[in-house]
Amino acid sequence: GEVVFNTGMVGYPEALTDPSYRGQILVLTFPLIGNYGVPDTELRDAYGLPEYFESNQIHIAGLVVSGYSWEHSHWAAHQALSKWLKDNGIPGIYGVDTRALTKKIREMGALLGNLVVQNP
Repeated sequence: GEVVFNTGMVGYPEALTDPSYRGQILVLTFPLIGNYGVPDTELRDAYGLPEYFESNQIHIAGLVVSGYSWEHSHWAAHQALSKWLKDNGIPGIYGVDTRALTKKIREMGALLGNLVVQNP
């Protein structure tokens, strides 16, 4: 898919469920992702819309982050980001210099990418 980036400091659950990222590989430039987990996906507001998400499903095709926190801590956390991604069949990778990757995307324009996941 097309590799795109988001430079936001918070809001990864919202970014992953944003329909504008449909089918794209999302690069998050904030250096630590996953530290506040993922809220309950079943919660709805007064209008029946997802309380903490932009839509009812994850729209990205893959996630690229620099650092991933395997421990999450937040009062609204319902599950870990890694579990949410796995349950929805979304591949992710961490340990990438996302700021350098973002710079390359800015310099070269739209880039196609691929995340290949191998079973152990």
